[in-house]
This record gives sequence, structure tokens and C-alpha cells, in this order.
Amino acid sequence: MIIRPLARLNEEAAYAVRSSATAEDLPTASFAGQQDTYLNVVGPAAILEHIRSCWASLFTERAVTYRLRNGFDHRKVHMAVVVQQMVSPDASGILFTADPITSNRKITSVDAGFGLGEALVSGLVNADVYKVRDGEVVDKTVATKQLAIHASPEGGTRQQAIEPELQQQPALTDAQVVLLAQLGRRIEAHFGRPQDIEWCLVDGGFQIVQSRPITTLFPIPAAGDSDNHVYVSVGHQQMMTDPMKPLGLSVWQLTTPRPMSEAGGRLFVDVTEGLASPATRDGLLEALGTSDPLIRDALQTVLDRGDFIPAPSEDGTGGPSAGGEPAPIETDPAIVDELIARSQASLAAVEREIQAYSGPDLFDFILEDLQELKRLLFAPQSLQVIVAAMDATWWLNKQLRTWLGEENAADTLTQSVPNNVTSEMGLALLDVADAIRPHPEVVAFLQDVDDEGFLDELPELAGGREAQDAIRAYLDKYGMRCVGEIDITRPRWSERPTTLVPVILGNIENFAPGASRRRFEQGRQEAWN
Repeated sequence: MIIRPLARLNEEAAYAVRSSATAEDLPTASFAGQQDTYLNVVGPAAILEHIRSCWASLFTERAVTYRLRNGFDHRKVHMAVVVQQMVSPDASGILFTADPITSNRKITSVDAGFGLGEALVSGLVNADVYKVRDGEVVDKTVATKQLAIHASPEGGTRQQAIEPELQQQPALTDAQVVLLAQLGRRIEAHFGRPQDIEWCLVDGGFQIVQSRPITTLFPIPAAGDSDNHVYVSVGHQQMMTDPMKPLGLSVWQLTTPRPMSEAGGRLFVDVTEGLASPATRDGLLEALGTSDPLIRDALQTVLDRGDFIPAPSEDGTGGPSAGGEPAPIETDPAIVDELIARSQASLAAVEREIQAYSGPDLFDFILEDLQELKRLLFAPQSLQVIVAAMDATWWLNKQLRTWLGEENAADTLTQSVPNNVTSEMGLALLDVADAIRPHPEVVAFLQDVDDEGFLDELPELAGGREAQDAIRAYLDKYGMRCVGEIDITRPRWSERPTTLVPVILGNIENFAPGASRRRFEQGRQEAWN
């Protein structure tokens, strides 16, 4: 710890002693509220004592627990103690140059209350909340403020009740709020990122007490220009909302027809051009809205604003992924069989060829094979089949809801269809349960499994060999699958077979033998009916 001399200390003035903590290599990490702050400290001896107390608060239980929870190395966290001369504000509060609730970077949010800001920070009072956009207050909520915190003449602070007739009076005028928002934008421009700013209103003018980055905003994809952009999450379309690791993002990008935007460990598609073009807008809204109505609502809200979506470029059509559809395809189920056969032949070929490679050559082979994968994934005929199936599903659901009042009729019609891998996986796991159910010793063993090597121990049990063969046969066919599997870094079932054990045990307990065949036949019968 280095203590610098307190130059020009006014022994009769009061000071605030507060922390400024940072972590090496993490300049935007937030340590707000983790260390102690002391207000209205009077006299050199008291200031030095509070500097020591402030520095020591780096190691309180709260601060240490926060660092442990967030993975910060205690040895790489440093703290300066800032000593500032106190002011006696009429009002104070917090200014966010981006809305902390919606992450809207065009909205400035101001929290304000009477007296010192400690009342707001500690939650003793509700704040007046103002929203500012383009130099205008667009929303305002005035709270009932029953008390304020002020400096005590002898040092420290005291609570003071606010007169009843003043409790619902705004802490700031609209003009003051707009001026404060303009100051916030200047500070944001200086630091180059959205800021969380503490301020005081003293004698009609604003004093800025502190500014630090807002660390809770979801990042914005890098666009390379200053234009407006609308992004749709790829993960939400894939039922995968968790962030992906860098390797997962990298591999996914290698399999896409065009690069996707990245932010916060997630992938996004820029649909701005598709929304701007009248030729693709309705198709884009219909496709995304059918998949997720909330996404459609959000896109419609953006469109209704009228000023966000730019005019379409002269040659911009939005592209296939932004709402364009391939040409219709003839109604011939044999096409699907042919596409499946092509994929299976390609998989068999790569399984043979990959055996000859190792080390760096293996990675070169994988990169080359990804081109074959893209050829199959984005073959025009394959896309035609997918779009035809989706269109048929949507049309059936819409028309049968109108005609018969039935919801999601296509779900019933597609039960127990052949080659539905998702359904087949679930039914096959019921067959695994059938193979294990007759062997109580194996069932008891599986209930305590926590080691991924448990399969090697099964042959020692009565019926264990049959159980081992059943599980391994399942993994040979479906072991490459897992939850969140679009991220290649996610452990596969073949790597963590214990993931399947609770499902197998649940099937043993809740289903009778032969449930796989009965459920398949039941689904087929419901579809025929």
C-alpha cells in the first residue's frame, strides 16, 4: 500500500473516502459496492484512519466472496483510495448512459433523490427515474421520497425526514435532467463505452463524483459501420440460449453459408436488409414469428418505430437467410430417401478416410471435409425439402385451427414418421431400459454411478454384460449427441455416458417393457385417426 501526502488539506473541510478497485487484465470488471465508502470525514487523523479502513475493506467477507464467485485472483486485484472534498448537494443520484434494464444505448437513465446519494445506494428511498432520448425526457416516474441523508456538522451522516408537501416533488426539473444527460454523453465519449456515473446537484450546478463502465450490458456485434442493425439470435432458433465457447463459435462459422455476427458468446444473423426490403419483409416476419412469436413481436416493434430500419440498398434482396425462399419442389417422398442415402454415404466415407490421419494432418482433413458437409447441408434440393415441410406444417396448423379449432395438428400428423431421429433416440433409450430392467443388481449399481468409466465395471454384475452391450450400442449410434450440441465443445453422451443414466433409470421406473413399440404404434395410430 502506498500513501501519498494529502496536499492542501483543508483541516476544517469534510471529505469522502472511497475505493477504486481494479483487476489486472480486466479493466471493465465491476467492483461496485464491494468496498467501503466513508462520507463527511473531518480532520487529518480521521481521514488517515478511514483510508486504512477503506483499504482493509478489500478483504471483507463480502469482497472476498465476490471475487471467489467470479473467478478473480486475489493477488491481481488492486485498490486505490480516493479522497474527495465533500459537497452538500440539494439532490444526487446515478446516471446511466445506456438503459440498464433494456440495454438500449440510445436511452439515458437518471435516478435522482434529495440529499446525498447514499440514501439511493443503500435502498432507503425510491428514486425518481427519468429516461432521456435525443435530448428529450421520454419517460418519468416521480417517487414518494420520505427521507434524505445529509452531512452532520460533527462528521458522518444523518437521516432527515422530508416535509410531506415536498415528498412527491421531483428532485430535478426536466431541463436539469436533459443537461445531466448531455454531460453523461460527453463522459461516455471520453471513455469510449457506456458509463455508470454518480452526480450531485450543488447550487444549481452539477458535480460529477465518479464514473465507471457499465459492465452488465449485453455486447453489440461489431458491424464495421455506424448504421442501424437488427440481429436475431441463432441459438434461440436452435433451442440453445447458453453462450458458446470460442472453439464452438469458430467451428460453427466454418459450417455456415455466410459469416454470422458474434456477441456475448452467441451467434446472430443480421436481418436488417431483409426487414428493409418489401420483397422479403413479410416472409422474414412469418418465418421467424412461427418459430418464436416473441421474436416477431420484437421485430414488429422495431418496424413500427419507423425511423430505425434504413431504406433497402439498390441491390439488396435480403438473401435467402433473410426471408427469401427456394423454388418449390415436386411432391415426391423418394427425394427425401435419396437425400438421406447421400448423407449416410458421405458419413460412411469420412468415417473410413479419417482413420488415416493424425496430428496436424487430421485438422487439415477436417477443414477439407467441412466443405463436403456444407455441400450436403446447403444443397438446393435439401433446402427445397426443408422449406416445403415447414410451409406444409405452418399451413396445416393455420387452416385446421381455422376450420376445426384444432391446435398444432401437424404435430399429431408427424408422430411416428420414419427417419425422425429425435423420436428414434427417445424410443431407443426405452429399449435400453428394457435390456436393463430384468437385472436388479445392475439397476441398483446405476443408481449410485458418478464415474464415467462405469461401463467397464458392468460385466462384474449379474446381467451386466447385457446392460453394457445395450448402452454401448446406443452410444455407437447416438453418442455424438448432447444438450446444446451446436457447440462442438459440449461433452457428448459418448464422452459422458453418466448423463444418460438418470433417463434410463426413469424409463425403468415409469414404463413397462415394450413401451418403445407401443408408443410408436400409438403415435402412428393417432396420426392415421
